[in-house]
Amino acid sequence: DGKPVSLSPLESQPHSPRYTASSQRERESLEVRVREVEEENRALRKQLSLAQARGPAHHRANHSKTYSMEEGTGDSESLRAGIVAGNSSECGQQPVVEKCETIHVAIVCAGYNASRDVVTLVKSVLFHRRNPLHFHLIADAIAKQILATLFQTWMVPAVRIDFYDADELKSEVSWIPNKHYSGIYGLMKLVLTKTLPSNLERVIVLDTDITFATDIAELWAVFHKFKGQQVLGLVENQSDWYLGNLWKNHRPWPALGRGYNTGVILLLLDKLRKMKWEQMWRLTAERELMSMLSTSLADQDIFNAVIKQNPFLVYQLPCFWNVQLSDHTRSEQCYRDVSDLKVIHWNSPKKLRVKNKHVEFFRNLYLTFLEYDGNLLRRELFGCPSEADINSENLQKQLSELDEDDLCYEFRRERFTVHRTHLYFLHYEYEPAADNTDVTLVAQLSMDRLQMLEAICKHWEGPISLALYLSDAEAQQFLRYAQGSEVLMSRHNIGYHIVYKEGQFYPVNLLRNVAMKHISTSYMFLSDIDFLPMYGLYEYLRKSVIQLDLANTKKALIVPAFETLRYRLSFPKSKAELLSMLDMGTLFTFRYHVWTKGHAPTNFAKWRTATTPYRVEWEADFEPYVVIRKDCPEYDRRFVGFGWNKVAHIMELDAQEYEFTVLPNAYMIHMPHAPSFDITKFRSNKQYRICLKTLKEEFQQDMSRHYGFAALKYLTAENNS
Repeated sequence: DGKPVSLSPLESQPHSPRYTASSQRERESLEVRVREVEEENRALRKQLSLAQARGPAHHRANHSKTYSMEEGTGDSESLRAGIVAGNSSECGQQPVVEKCETIHVAIVCAGYNASRDVVTLVKSVLFHRRNPLHFHLIADAIAKQILATLFQTWMVPAVRIDFYDADELKSEVSWIPNKHYSGIYGLMKLVLTKTLPSNLERVIVLDTDITFATDIAELWAVFHKFKGQQVLGLVENQSDWYLGNLWKNHRPWPALGRGYNTGVILLLLDKLRKMKWEQMWRLTAERELMSMLSTSLADQDIFNAVIKQNPFLVYQLPCFWNVQLSDHTRSEQCYRDVSDLKVIHWNSPKKLRVKNKHVEFFRNLYLTFLEYDGNLLRRELFGCPSEADINSENLQKQLSELDEDDLCYEFRRERFTVHRTHLYFLHYEYEPAADNTDVTLVAQLSMDRLQMLEAICKHWEGPISLALYLSDAEAQQFLRYAQGSEVLMSRHNIGYHIVYKEGQFYPVNLLRNVAMKHISTSYMFLSDIDFLPMYGLYEYLRKSVIQLDLANTKKALIVPAFETLRYRLSFPKSKAELLSMLDMGTLFTFRYHVWTKGHAPTNFAKWRTATTPYRVEWEADFEPYVVIRKDCPEYDRRFVGFGWNKVAHIMELDAQEYEFTVLPNAYMIHMPHAPSFDITKFRSNKQYRICLKTLKEEFQQDMSRHYGFAALKYLTAENNS
């Protein structure tokens, strides 16, 4: 009855398929198998529901509650006894989770890397779940910013997120010396009884390096099996760590037998509070630290020391609820078949590189969720009322007002599409210069422009904010690319913000807005990914900011744009060298051959001899690249793909009376590349061009309404052009 039991192999099923590792085919078949199991479970639940509906009255009363059954128990003997007896009628009496019962999950998360791990964990939970979920995230400021934006833009039905400030909890555990790589945050599970709401009775606590292979409701159902004073549900540790025999003079903290692993914990919070858990663990930690001096495995050492003194607190979970893949793991004794797996725990600092004879299979399961399209997890839970979400309601209202028969419906719809966004996908660390002159380069890109990043880094040493439009799988390709690049890994002042793909258009102005919004400097250089700035431009712009008093004037500083048709270019190191290349035909003014109007107002003839900044006037279709204060207007989201996305922004700057000033010793050069998918659509699709013209006219009308008489010149200029 929930007494500690030894780690023993599960009975293997004779007809279950055996695992053979290391092929892509297996990974694909695993995905198919997951869906098959999902369908089988759904059919089984339907049969059970029908059977109960036909059964006695007390069975019918449970009809609405029948949902998922806990397959494992903490008492392997009683489980085997039930099998031997063949008592299938007991099935309906096993603990169940009500259909719409909310499952509470607590996770401690700090920093950029842990935030990425949490997403994969959450995906695996969402994939299998049938119940509303309430995530309680104990997060530092970085993780909160990342995950709050992610969940807000993910908009998954029947999922609630609450944040608790991990930095405020530091004082509760900072007195405990800890050698574990998780640092101070690895001790915070100890204070959950104090941190989580006082009316929350129970919670599943998970490490960020967990992957679910089953419905989390099955684990939630185990709470019904707790008896007496059992308040902690834990799986036995699957290594010899606490036995103290891993190396000479190895001296672990005290533990009951092998001890328990705290990667997955069931906490009965109400009972723990009544038992004065806070006092219990503190006294134990103080006593043990007198001889141990520090923890080696963070909170796990203290949990085990408490359990050693109070073994009655533990309900031992079957080992498949926490299959531990550490270096010295004995986890393979825990499973004989794929169907036995429920939770995988990458509890080694090496993570996916850990040595394990089945690691290829586990890695493929993990990668399935890592690269899984998160948009597909926006599934409604039928029959379970969702809490009213004002953002979702506003979105539905805006979409309902659109005419689906409009030939430009897809263009208009994109303006309201909410794209899942993961800010600061990689580590970011930058403090702007104290003189308040710092400038961030802002750009957006998709996977086909990734090769430009290293070159830009070599030309621009200042901070960069990038919005990347990627699928989930592409985001992982980008991660591998970045981690394998010495140039990118040596830079911590680049903010990489992933905007996940959705819809048929490239949301260029949304991407620009995301990159603009998340800069930490007062000024930004609005560039494009295909341009290389001149060497030294960063320092030149910082000086120009002071010289032209950008802090107190509404100016947009123009960096003249040029282009080359050569893939291999000896980049000019000075204005004189650039002018020489211009004369020789190695360089051209940007879009000189196809769209002269876009940059003609820059007045390149004047720039050739200019030694001081000079002012130019706005003209129709002007789209220069500018340096501007961060409080400038956003880009208009109605323009997607190719056409008018920058023109509209420059027009709005002019309407707000920004002064356009050309910098005499600045330049940028556009590097050649294959035409984008969107420009190809623009050139080949007549309807695309018609819709762009319609959106342009509507934008100009909106400008007239918003800025009044002064904006009439934009209509006139358009008619004259």
